[in-house]
Amino acid sequence: MGYKPDIEIAREAHKLPIQEIGSRLGIPSSELLPFGHDKAKVSAEFIKAQADKPDGKLILVTAINPTPAGEGKTTTTVGLTDGLNHIGKNAMLCIREASLGPCFGMKGGAAGGGYAQVVPMEEMNLHFTGDFHAITSAHNLLAAMIDNHIYWGNELGIDERRVVWRRVVDMNDRALRDIVTSLGGVANGFPRQTGFDITVASEVMAILCLAQDLEDLQRRLGDIIVAYRRDRSPIYCRDIKADGAMTVLLKDAMQPNLVQTLENNPAFVHGGPFANIAHGCNSVVATTTALKLADYVVTEAGFGADLGAEKFMNIKCRKAGISPDVVVLVATVRAMKMNGGVARADLGTENVEAVQAGCPNLGRHIGNLKGFGVPVVVAINHFVTDTEAEVAAIREYAESQGAEAILCQHWEKGGEGAADLARRVAEIADAGVSSFAPLYPDDMPLFEKIEVIAKRIYHADEVLADKKIRDQLRAWEAAGYGHLPICMAKTQYSFSTDPNLRGAPTGHSVPVREVRLSAGAGFIVVICGNIMTMPGLPRTPAAEMIHLNDEGEIEGLF
Repeated sequence: MGYKPDIEIAREAHKLPIQEIGSRLGIPSSELLPFGHDKAKVSAEFIKAQADKPDGKLILVTAINPTPAGEGKTTTTVGLTDGLNHIGKNAMLCIREASLGPCFGMKGGAAGGGYAQVVPMEEMNLHFTGDFHAITSAHNLLAAMIDNHIYWGNELGIDERRVVWRRVVDMNDRALRDIVTSLGGVANGFPRQTGFDITVASEVMAILCLAQDLEDLQRRLGDIIVAYRRDRSPIYCRDIKADGAMTVLLKDAMQPNLVQTLENNPAFVHGGPFANIAHGCNSVVATTTALKLADYVVTEAGFGADLGAEKFMNIKCRKAGISPDVVVLVATVRAMKMNGGVARADLGTENVEAVQAGCPNLGRHIGNLKGFGVPVVVAINHFVTDTEAEVAAIREYAESQGAEAILCQHWEKGGEGAADLARRVAEIADAGVSSFAPLYPDDMPLFEKIEVIAKRIYHADEVLADKKIRDQLRAWEAAGYGHLPICMAKTQYSFSTDPNLRGAPTGHSVPVREVRLSAGAGFIVVICGNIMTMPGLPRTPAAEMIHLNDEGEIEGLF
């Protein structure tokens, strides 16, 4: 197959009607809410009816720390799903929806690549079925109702200096990070300082992705702490009486979106919290439903294993009562060379020594994942510039760390190119050798949980947190939130909080800048270093290249 742009491959896809994809999973047409011919939502009633069915095997795909060289985690997730079906297994895919922020910013689309893509790719990377818009609306409805409550007399006694519920928009916009609202006089309310986060960092997004059903969704929304009184007692979303209306706005968004791969295999694409500022996993509803409908479910967690996989294990698995049977760790020769100090312009030249020098990043992730008691397989995502000697160097290193590395060519060949990986992964999953356990118990003090992640996953020497942060954590423990897991907000590019520190650094510290209580989602967000919950656009945003061509087709999205 000659080289074609991802968007051209996606346009040439032979898509089946979404009802045919649903029927393969045993979903009747009457239980699908179609959005056009190639995507649909699955009804809550059908999902509820699957509760007593046995679960299939759960396969988690994660990766080394991302580099500009590219790793292809989503591409491998799609390729492995197609590979499992190619060798005769009944497998389906569960991934996150794409945020408009990175689509128009730096990262580009998030539907896989080459001949391992999910379609319709263009819709998935834009408005899709409107889930993110519903989340944005529900979040901002609550913000509007808080300010409205204060305006009409503030019966709850909200301290306007302690309103902690910010607003959100699904776009990178640094100008909105810190703002003042309600300027313009008495009619516009009481001026106060606030700001915006990106929608994928919203607690509403996290709640949607962790809730079991609509009843659980409304309960969690009601549990959101939005502000405090002068005596520091909390004000909840249910006190503002916003939880019911928010649930109504999110009713359809709670239903998983069914689409297909280029090889017409079923895929749930649902939810989309970032892993660097949120918990980085697709929805619990999508994953647990998929486990009832397929023998193998392939899912991914955002960014590198130090963020996405750690949160998948410690937050999602803990909350949903699920556990992975095997973990696939994606790496590339190019990324290993970049970790080994090679400049991006020189990645096409063979350099076995640089591959070997960069492999400790891979080894650190292998060791971390094994610490959860799960078997690990390394997927070497093939690039045409890779040489046999470079691939052999990764294989040898992986074996030295007690893991098998398998070369995959799904980008070029689709499911056939991932068949070897699929056979090995299915064999391990079927063997039932996983003995998964989270890294820390519920009853461990919050600061100690942060230290466990920093020391065992990041291999840091210490966590730096001032008295104000430690006091806040102790106050939350006293208020009954000490059992919650930790959601670290940290750069994705390094094990440390310095994005330029590649490889497997040791001897570093983890500075905690801020902690936030997500009482509805059920975790503590710990913001480290310079990480932002509202990203900015790069100097040359991808949006500059996105346009409609003369045929009315979208150009520049990939």
